[in-house]
Amino acid sequence: MTESHDGVDVVTILTDDHREMLELVGRAQTTLDAGERRDLTDAAIAEVMRHSVAEEMFVYPEMEKHLPGGTEAVDHDKEEHGSIVQVMKQLESADASSAEFTTLLGKFEDLLRHHANDEESEQFPALRTHLEQDTLVEVGDKVQAAKKLAPTRPHPSAPHSELFHKTIGPGVGMVDRLRDALTGRHTG
Repeated sequence: MTESHDGVDVVTILTDDHREMLELVGRAQTTLDAGERRDLTDAAIAEVMRHSVAEEMFVYPEMEKHLPGGTEAVDHDKEEHGSIVQVMKQLESADASSAEFTTLLGKFEDLLRHHANDEESEQFPALRTHLEQDTLVEVGDKVQAAKKLAPTRPHPSAPHSELFHKTIGPGVGMVDRLRDALTGRHTG
């Protein structure tokens, strides 16, 4: 489901990701078909994972380096990522026709919407202010490439670190994509 954004800046790419993820979750909440709800939720989870890993690899280092208060913002974002991953892990094992699933899906949407709002209202404008357009496009290209290799499943015990994602992450992503193919899991 991830669109191609060659030559587009990272802020546009990540903002489009937010809209796509929230749309998938919204559709999952409104469908009456449990199988479709599962498929839409799995696709949203995969998108969130790709997005989060790419941010942690390439956007957060830029924020820490160039934004006033960047390190604190990154720490806050990583905390939010951790909360989202925990809920996604619970969704993975919940029955899509259960009340528990519905409750978790609502919590997932709330956490995702809050995180997207933080980034779009504060961090993304700061990135546009403090980074050159060429750098924003270069980071966007790196984010797009990272999303192709990133894990598609939540791994709550994995660290939210650039080093982990660049060294171990592609292997985890490969295993996730293999599991997705073998189980027929829809990941967008």
